[in-house]
Amino acid sequence: MQGDKKQIEEVMAKRTAKNSVFLDLFQNKSYLLKLYKTLHPEDITATEDSLTDVTITNVLTDNLYNDLGFIANNKLMILVEAQSTWTVNILVRVLLYLAQSYHEYFQRTCQDYYKSRKVKMPKPELYVIFTGNKGQKPNKISLSKEFFEGVDIDLEIKAKIIYESDTDDIINQYIIFCKVFNDQTKQHGMTQKAVTETIRICKDRNVLKEYLLEREKEVVTIMMSLFDSEQIMKSFIRSERHDEARETAERMIKDGEMSLEKIARYVPSLSMDELKEIEAEVMQLA
Repeated sequence: MQGDKKQIEEVMAKRTAKNSVFLDLFQNKSYLLKLYKTLHPEDITATEDSLTDVTITNVLTDNLYNDLGFIANNKLMILVEAQSTWTVNILVRVLLYLAQSYHEYFQRTCQDYYKSRKVKMPKPELYVIFTGNKGQKPNKISLSKEFFEGVDIDLEIKAKIIYESDTDDIINQYIIFCKVFNDQTKQHGMTQKAVTETIRICKDRNVLKEYLLEREKEVVTIMMSLFDSEQIMKSFIRSERHDEARETAERMIKDGEMSLEKIARYVPSLSMDELKEIEAEVMQLA
């Protein structure tokens, strides 16, 4: 059990040192500028040098979810990625990320919000990139509507949702990349073939082609690391659940009110041999 936990910690440490594809792509200033111009095509003054990356390192997650922050022309741009499973809880991620971003901004600009002088703040723009299918999902979501039945509340958070479209911009290419990847994992499982096929298909379709040509080895490494982490996490969860089942069975055996056959109905994850083993251990301790 201790070994499993240690392995999890090692994987998480490894993951914190390595960007996801989302962050690896958009922390490159040339692609970040393309992203910004997709959202603000009217801003012809923006350059790579005018963009400031303020992405927070592991404030909320261990890169299981992808959050990107940057400042452009006095706008604090925050983009969070929601993968194929949709949840309005992403607004909570946005809220916490925004608060932490402002906290770090005030520290970085040496502004003290405890003093009487009014601080200067970049205007927030909040986006969610959803890589699943749109269906009936909204184009915007708000904290008041989703969590407080639309009543006026003292704190409001609104986010625009970006879905796959028929455009050729960098954001849409990333969403297509994710969908190709999901299709390949359905065909090939969580394997390197799924990764290499995703890269091949996307290059053939001119989806993130330049990025994939430049960083193909790094992308394979990043995505295979994700597979390893997921498998270890699943193993850890199974181990935790198995231990809980054994503890439940042990308590029931100690109570002495049920036969092993009946206990097996309540803890179906344990075999009869395991229940007999637990019973023998309980009898030894009695």
